Amino acid sequence: MALELKHVTKIYDNGFQAVTDFNLEIKDKEFICLVGPSGCGKSTTLRMIAGLETITDGEFNINGVKVNDLSPRQRGIAMVFQSYALYPTLTVYENMAFGLELAGFDQDVIKQRVDEAAKILGLTEYLDRKPKNLSGGQRQRVALGRAIIRHADIFLMDEPLSNLDAKQRVNMRSELVKIHRSVGATTIYVTHDQIEAMTMSDRIVVMSLGKVQQVGTPKELYFHPKNLFVAGFIGDPPMNFLNSHVEGKQIVADDNSITLPVAPLGKEFVSKLEGKSLVVAYRPEHVYYEIPEGSTAKDCFEFKGVVEVSELLGDVQNIYITVGNAQGAKAVLKAGPNLVTKPGAEIKYFVKKEDMHFFDAISQDVIE
Repeated sequence: MALELKHVTKIYDNGFQAVTDFNLEIKDKEFICLVGPSGCGKSTTLRMIAGLETITDGEFNINGVKVNDLSPRQRGIAMVFQSYALYPTLTVYENMAFGLELAGFDQDVIKQRVDEAAKILGLTEYLDRKPKNLSGGQRQRVALGRAIIRHADIFLMDEPLSNLDAKQRVNMRSELVKIHRSVGATTIYVTHDQIEAMTMSDRIVVMSLGKVQQVGTPKELYFHPKNLFVAGFIGDPPMNFLNSHVEGKQIVADDNSITLPVAPLGKEFVSKLEGKSLVVAYRPEHVYYEIPEGSTAKDCFEFKGVVEVSELLGDVQNIYITVGNAQGAKAVLKAGPNLVTKPGAEIKYFVKKEDMHFFDAISQDVIE
């Protein structure tokens, strides 16, 4: 099913505007993630798609047909919530079959659909168990099973993995992708976890304060964020930011902690920076501790900083620094486990010009 939201807005009776001018086209069988911090409007948007919330203004179409006034049942949508909401006295089979039994389906059809869903979800051997005898991941699969057996064309998922521990979440991420491919339904998935969004989705919708900030593939959002919010939200750790401005042939940090030459950027691009309050940005993983192979000093920006602390995480370490001097802006650098750093020591690093990002500090939009 193809979906389209056109200028959708949600204003509650108390005047609070939860979603503003939301526009999105979703292709048939696409996996879309709505991501953003708590209160950004992503769950409200999902509930409007489901028909659980009314749309204040705008239009929601399914396969070109306006469905604003249709009930949730009429929209052909299956929804999986954060809580499993399983009946504790019923077996896995009975929990999965419950909705179809209420709808009056024949028992043979119900058995066929439950067996089919159980096979997809790896639940065949657990059909006679009660929920209390299942792990969190298995309970979540049962909740998914109830959606799958409806043979819906659209799946809506509202933070379905948030009740699982870290290891279970990693396992279930890959399971959900497999299920999506197997079932072939258009899927809209809400999460506050940008790692879930990056690893699972075809495209991501980043939201903040009820507005869409950017829509794109995980790679597009990572390498080409359109504004400071997306740049700071996507990536772990997030991008490093340095408030600065251009003075002559140098980019000067507003706190005077460091200067960078503008020469690597070229005259045409530098002309776009002049007279603006800038935010210079680069990702922690895009730093080198010597000039990278195939590059020259003219192709890179050279930074210096003072180490505060480092965290060894196995095959990588995060190095927390102040840029330029001990009073400079904070930054995080990624490094291999063998780079030796000590608190208070000076550290020098390089960022290739193609890995640098420049944002207008006033509009917060990227300067292309």
